Amino acid sequence: MSLFQKKIGIDLGTTYTLVHIPKKGIVINEPSVVAITAKGGEVLAVGNEAKEMIGRTPDTIIARKPLKDGVIADYKTTEAMLRYFISKALGGFKIFRPEVMIAVPAGITSTERRAVIDATLAAGAKAAYIIKEPIAAAIGANIPIGSASGHMIVDMGGGTSEIAVISLGSIVTNTSVRIGGNKFDEAIGEHIKKKYNLAIGERTAESVKIKIGSALYLKDPLKMEIMGRDMVSGLPRIVKIDSNDVTEALQEPLKGIINAVKRVLFNTPPELSADVMDKGMVLSGGSSLLRNFDKLLTQATGVEAYNADEPLLCVARGTGIALENLDAYKRSILTTR
Repeated sequence: MSLFQKKIGIDLGTTYTLVHIPKKGIVINEPSVVAITAKGGEVLAVGNEAKEMIGRTPDTIIARKPLKDGVIADYKTTEAMLRYFISKALGGFKIFRPEVMIAVPAGITSTERRAVIDATLAAGAKAAYIIKEPIAAAIGANIPIGSASGHMIVDMGGGTSEIAVISLGSIVTNTSVRIGGNKFDEAIGEHIKKKYNLAIGERTAESVKIKIGSALYLKDPLKMEIMGRDMVSGLPRIVKIDSNDVTEALQEPLKGIINAVKRVLFNTPPELSADVMDKGMVLSGGSSLLRNFDKLLTQATGVEAYNADEPLLCVARGTGIALENLDAYKRSILTTR
């Protein structure tokens, strides 16, 4: 690959954006957050720096997440964010406009798809390609998607969970639910508010989920202390909570994901169903790292569920691999321009 032919794969997530460059691997993994001025909408910071500002900014600065449920909610900010990530990934090679492939939820509309392509081109790409997330996740998880047998992937991100059965390089049946890590965090915040009369921020809720969260009740619950604002006195207060609180809080969103998985299994042609039973389903995406989520899915569906290697990186890695081998993956890749 010559220097002039820069290729970049981007997993444009609701909570995190990952950038993959062939032969280098993942070069960027930063929050999908942009800090802008309230008056002129000028971009002040993107990624890690902007996330630090969430919940802490003065009125003159707004920290914004430009994607909601896996799709662009705010076009201008998304374009600014893409521009930042593309130029950061390229380092000093600003003169060459790269070819960029972006992973998007399988369920997005053609209008939403167009918005992603336009934003990518406006951010400085020479050509923009789109790949559906479940396909990118499967490629990144080393699933041989071109084979004539059925493979099931459950990709759980921050905004959406995508469940798909793939055969011969295409999605045979799939569903996309707008449930992911963000909904988990909200549910934890709500539960703590109800049970302990304590208001906590989204960053605290997220750290509770990561440190002690579990999809199944544990015999020896994990414990941690959290600080929040007392709903009655309005003063800061510390509360001790355990993993069973989190499991209880997550019942609703988890049920939504299980039902979606069952729906896909129900709609899968019998021959491919047999393949899935045989091989099990592969879990990818950051939210699949929730403790015991694989066990919960196995229990609920009777199909073995297991995590891919480095679930967080699957989509970005798959996007990069597909871009490197465009011809091989022609059938799996959507619009180009």
